[in-house]
Amino acid sequence: MRFKSIFFYVLPVAASLALASCSDDDSSSNEPSYNIPATYTFERDGQSTVDFSGQTTRLKMLLEFDAYSKNKAGFPTFDNNLVLNMFSNTNNPFSEEALNTSGKQLRDKTAASADYFASNSVEAAEIKASFDGLFTEMGQAAANYATTATPGTAGSIEDGKRLVNGKGLEPNQAIIKGLMGACFMDQALNNYLSITVLDETKLANDAGTLEAGKNYTTMEHKWDEAYGYIFGYQTTNTDGTTKVYFWESYLNTVNGNPFFEGITANIKNAFIKGRAAIVNKDYTTRNAQIAIIKENLSKVGAVRAVYYLNEGKALLSGDNTQTVKAFHALSEAYGFITGLRYTNNPAKNTSYFTAQEVKNIQETLLGGTDGFWDANYTSQKATELMETIAQRFGFTVEQAIHEGGSH
Repeated sequence: MRFKSIFFYVLPVAASLALASCSDDDSSSNEPSYNIPATYTFERDGQSTVDFSGQTTRLKMLLEFDAYSKNKAGFPTFDNNLVLNMFSNTNNPFSEEALNTSGKQLRDKTAASADYFASNSVEAAEIKASFDGLFTEMGQAAANYATTATPGTAGSIEDGKRLVNGKGLEPNQAIIKGLMGACFMDQALNNYLSITVLDETKLANDAGTLEAGKNYTTMEHKWDEAYGYIFGYQTTNTDGTTKVYFWESYLNTVNGNPFFEGITANIKNAFIKGRAAIVNKDYTTRNAQIAIIKENLSKVGAVRAVYYLNEGKALLSGDNTQTVKAFHALSEAYGFITGLRYTNNPAKNTSYFTAQEVKNIQETLLGGTDGFWDANYTSQKATELMETIAQRFGFTVEQAIHEGGSH
């Protein structure tokens, strides 16, 4: 995974209201009378009311898996049980002790949203099991680190720079991008930003009732938790710039594409405005911001899926030295396609693609005789799938693959 280093900033809300290209849901013509801060900063009695520490913990857990799974020096001694334990946070798998003792894990929040999975336990269990399988495939590929991967045989490609399964898929990319959708997006959009979930706490929020020992209402905290899955962790580079991760990183990448310029501000300012609305018991405004966030964040993963499908297709037509890069791009696409199941179309409160549609897309992408090694088949199907995804979200392939959106 490549991350983009940027300066961390928040645009004033007024700026987001001028950027209507990414959403038609902004009700800027009827602005509320209460104060909306320029940054995600909220206080009560001089003390912060913002808390998304659990989300920061989970982002850090996935980052540690990312680092471990890409450390080629460690492949000969790769511990598959360790990465499986990272998923469930068992047997102290993390180098940071605070993660081990946090009581948090990735697995129990995967495919676990109230709106999509509360009454869908069978699919939820299947999804968790599919990630267990990917972690196992990661271990199998690592066990064959010294073996050059070939069709049907897992191992490494290009002098061990990447580990792939027998179809050329990088399990670590399928896991990382997949969990961005199945855990982070699903929890943010379909759980903590669920109108049903939030409205269960409306009476307590109206009364200003704080959680025991805390400085926030339950509704305020749930909103913060959604925010944390997107913007919940940054680090500082040696040059003083800020490094961001997962959804925030890709948000800024898509924002760099002129066809999607303003999407970062739209999402960030909708979070700010919605949080202010909760403080002021303005649930109409809150709900309008939920729609903006769901529509725009859903689009980010779709844009990146199309972008990487196109990149992989182009690299497959090059010489053999491009194979590793092609497989990497296609594996990133595969992971973002996983995330399409967890998108949310706010007009319907359902995902833009059903579980079966996502499964069909992924099976088609890997459906060549030799998986990604079947270059002609993969290139052809990538072209078809790009169109399918773009059309569903209302943008064009040409827009998604514009060079301004690379990183």
